[in-house]
Amino acid sequence: MTDPTYIPPKVWTWDSASGGRFASINRPISGPTHEKDLPAGAHPFQLYSLGTPNGVKVTILFEELLAAGHADAEYDAWLINILEGTQFSSGFVGINPNSKIPAMVDRRGAEPVRVFESGSILVYLAEQFGKFLPTEHKARTECFNWLFWQMGATPFLGGGFGHFYAYAPEKYEYPINRFAMEVKRQLDVLDKQLAEREYLTGSDYTIADMAVWPWYGGMVLGRLYNAAEFLAVHEYKNLLRWAEAIGARAAVQRGRIVNKAWGDGGPQLLERHSAADVDAALAPAGAAK
Repeated sequence: MTDPTYIPPKVWTWDSASGGRFASINRPISGPTHEKDLPAGAHPFQLYSLGTPNGVKVTILFEELLAAGHADAEYDAWLINILEGTQFSSGFVGINPNSKIPAMVDRRGAEPVRVFESGSILVYLAEQFGKFLPTEHKARTECFNWLFWQMGATPFLGGGFGHFYAYAPEKYEYPINRFAMEVKRQLDVLDKQLAEREYLTGSDYTIADMAVWPWYGGMVLGRLYNAAEFLAVHEYKNLLRWAEAIGARAAVQRGRIVNKAWGDGGPQLLERHSAADVDAALAPAGAAK
């Protein structure tokens, strides 16, 4: 282990790779690194994503909309391999100048509409289809409370705890303890919220649940950072009940495999262009095609 002492210079400069799993794609400037158009399929919605927790939020919502009978929510889901730098292509930067997944194009109107940031996409689709977002003022506000709680809280889980516990080139006690403490606090917040509620906002399943589940449901179900034992996630019984119930939904099982390019050996679907693609990926091995 190297000397953990670091004396910051007066002015930071980018003169070496930061190390860790994502060192090759981290850089302090924005914009495209190469010219390449994005592919496009036949459906009204074109999603460009990856099966990370942020990407899974959106594919779950698409699959829930289709399951609810909204046939016009059909979508093509194209894989954006962030380890290969696909997010820095001119085409992707054109729909998301921040070069982060997921990003989407709605082609139903005369002019295409770009939508980026997972929370923005969830709200956009929920409003377009009138589903999974309450219309009554108090309930709608509570849904937004938890949706934006996830946006503000999760960087401590992913970029903080996940990075230093799982991805950093060397492990140090201070950052791991600092972020483990905060993640435990967040898990406790959710556990208490769910003590007397079926879902985060009450009795209705909403985009708030879809936003929180891939991150915090994934954590207590043992799917993130191999850290379930370290964080003693079994302590959060209400959160576990909620995570298991959402994970059992057919649309969630479908959405969580779309654009999945790594993981626990379960079903993976790099690209999705029809319901049949998901059906085939979920079919038992050896089943008739």
